[in-house]
Amino acid sequence: MRRSYRTSVAQPGVESDLFGSSAASRAVAPAAPGSTPETAIPVASITETARAVIEGSFSPLWVRGEVSDFKRHRNGHWYFCLRDASAQVRCVVWSRSQRGIPTSPDEGMEVTAYGQLTVYAARGEMHLNVTAMDAVGDGLWRKAMDETRLRLDRDGLLAAARKRALPYAPMRVGMVTSPDGAALRDVIAVIRRRAPHVSLVVSAATVQGVNAPAEIVAAIQRICRFGEIDVLIVGRGGGGREDLWAFNDEAVARAIADATVPVITGVGHEIDITIADLVADHRAATPSAAAEAAVPVRADLLAALRGLGDELSSSLTDLAARARSRLEEGATSLKRAAAIDAERRRAAIAATAGRLNALSPLATLARGYAVARASDTRRTLSSIKDFNADDLFTLTVRDGEIVARVTETA
Repeated sequence: MRRSYRTSVAQPGVESDLFGSSAASRAVAPAAPGSTPETAIPVASITETARAVIEGSFSPLWVRGEVSDFKRHRNGHWYFCLRDASAQVRCVVWSRSQRGIPTSPDEGMEVTAYGQLTVYAARGEMHLNVTAMDAVGDGLWRKAMDETRLRLDRDGLLAAARKRALPYAPMRVGMVTSPDGAALRDVIAVIRRRAPHVSLVVSAATVQGVNAPAEIVAAIQRICRFGEIDVLIVGRGGGGREDLWAFNDEAVARAIADATVPVITGVGHEIDITIADLVADHRAATPSAAAEAAVPVRADLLAALRGLGDELSSSLTDLAARARSRLEEGATSLKRAAAIDAERRRAAIAATAGRLNALSPLATLARGYAVARASDTRRTLSSIKDFNADDLFTLTVRDGEIVARVTETA
């Protein structure tokens, strides 16, 4: 410390020291805080003063560095250091500040962090109180999307098999979007042009910002409870990555998957693909394209109906002709089968008649045999014992009967 010395001229009646200071002046000048053991200040005063100085000297600012020593506390806060080649600064992200950050950074990831330099008075440590963060490039945003996609895929929500077909001719279309955005105006214009008979039901929601995901989820659930729509459009117009980020939120994706009707997403422009697009039943490049996918042109519907009528008439004519042909073929087959059956029966009867004729007594008589019967009882006399002298009997031959009398037996 550099010290200056001054001389003074002693005045009568005033005591002076070697340096020319008067006793009176020494008694009046107060000691500065901390300049003597008697005026020592508390540690808390130092750290509080340091915090006030640092916060007053530095406005919130962006800091670039490499993440190291990242720790996620059980209370939800993130603690880490930002380093470069020659220095480091401690950082903290309170849990309440994480809503605007896509996801936690990886160890060694180069990031830019926005926050306020301050001093943690309890420990006397300077740190950066971070409220926003982004990786150099799109690393942090890409990591957040990949993590969300992995969780949804693990639950089967990205499978093509679960996607539902869109209704062919809906009568009422629902839409979740901002009531003040261009997306709603575009959808209304498309529906009026293509199918003015279709009505549109809007469930309003904020579509960007930290509150957007919760509002979009609530709007989807609200319109599904309404229960009188055939298909649902969820979307918004174009914007930057941060503007569209609400449609990469996992809660929004799950609400789309749980919707009671098929969902079409139309978010941003053609090059923008969000997590919501991956879960939806149909992804359209823009809100206008979503409306075109939802409702066919009325004239096309009428033409299709006429075509269906013509096709139905032609089908009925063909069906009647085929039925008539089958009936004629059936009648011919039945007639042929009846003739064959009759011939078969005729042959069977003839065969039976032949066998009966062979077994008939008349056939036996025709071969020269005769049958003797008692004249009174018509009993057949088949043994010589049946004949007595002078008995009358009838002898049946092939062409008549002869009355005879027994004169003698041998």
